[in-house]
Amino acid sequence: MRDEFICSTAMFELIAPDAPVVPVKVELSYSSRDPYAVQASFRTGHGSAVDWVFARDLLADGLLGPAGTGDVRVQPLLHDETRVELELTSPSGHAVFTTCAATLSEFLERTFDVVPPTTEYSWLDFDDALSTLLDETDRARD
Repeated sequence: MRDEFICSTAMFELIAPDAPVVPVKVELSYSSRDPYAVQASFRTGHGSAVDWVFARDLLADGLLGPAGTGDVRVQPLLHDETRVELELTSPSGHAVFTTCAATLSEFLERTFDVVPPTTEYSWLDFDDALSTLLDETDRARD
């Protein structure tokens, strides 16, 4: 199987209490080499991006109802079903974003066209992963 790569840009809105909404450009990417994950690169306008990796299923589930119990939570907005809320928590802070549900759904549909749900396992290259792991272990010993 060859590596398939999908990339899409979306506008998210950073929601902060008692502050105006801040638009944030987010690059969503997906690779069949890591079929369970979606990467989101948040472009804050200060030169560097903040990267988060999410389970693809978590984002898909969050379009339909509340999903996630840890550092990432996704859910439709109760007062506006055309938008989705994404809540991120890390040791360095907490952020709440909203984005267009249709934009996120279209991106996910493109990933499902490449790697259909429940077939992710067949896209994993265990030989390559094992080789990489062994190489890293050998370098750590040197």
